[in-house]
Amino acid sequence: MSSSATATATWKQLLLNSINSNSHLKHSTYFQLATVGINGRPSNRTVVFRGFQDGTNKIQINTDSRTRKIDDLKHCPFAEVCWYFTETWEQFRIHGKVDMIDASNSDPDKLKQREAAWFAGSVRSRLQYLGPTPGIPSLDEQPSHDSLDPSAGPVDAFCLLLLDPEQVDYLNLKSNERLAFSTRRSFNGEKFWTQYKVNP
Repeated sequence: MSSSATATATWKQLLLNSINSNSHLKHSTYFQLATVGINGRPSNRTVVFRGFQDGTNKIQINTDSRTRKIDDLKHCPFAEVCWYFTETWEQFRIHGKVDMIDASNSDPDKLKQREAAWFAGSVRSRLQYLGPTPGIPSLDEQPSHDSLDPSAGPVDAFCLLLLDPEQVDYLNLKSNERLAFSTRRSFNGEKFWTQYKVNP
């Protein structure tokens, strides 16, 4: 088993390469996000990759603040992503802590990030946050929200999630290669990544 240490996240370049190689496949921008519920049981769902936060390794996910995943993350802020690329036979499992940025956040910088994420989405995707509360029984007659001012800022239901990776497990089934990445802290408190080659 060999290891190496670096200040930059080499797994991120691997992931960007995979995204690029599979970009012609629409489903390559979708991955699974697993959380732990208040009852201690796992909960999993498919979400859309919204890019990395500028200058960081943090993965951006847009969600409705009324969904169950928000309650899960309030209970336990750790989550794991599982992302499989069908063209290149690569899997990434990314574990980390999630920062939730909703309308009640008091940090002006984070609210700017939330607003930027809102406007980065299409008007059609923004409309879903005007619908009825997800996961509750559906009524026969529900108000339709088919219009939205494109220049209006984020609605209350819109929430930006930022997953800050701490561990990454990379598996390439074509080359039969598996790498484990994890974060460490140096003596002066700076974050760096270690990389290990492990058995598939």
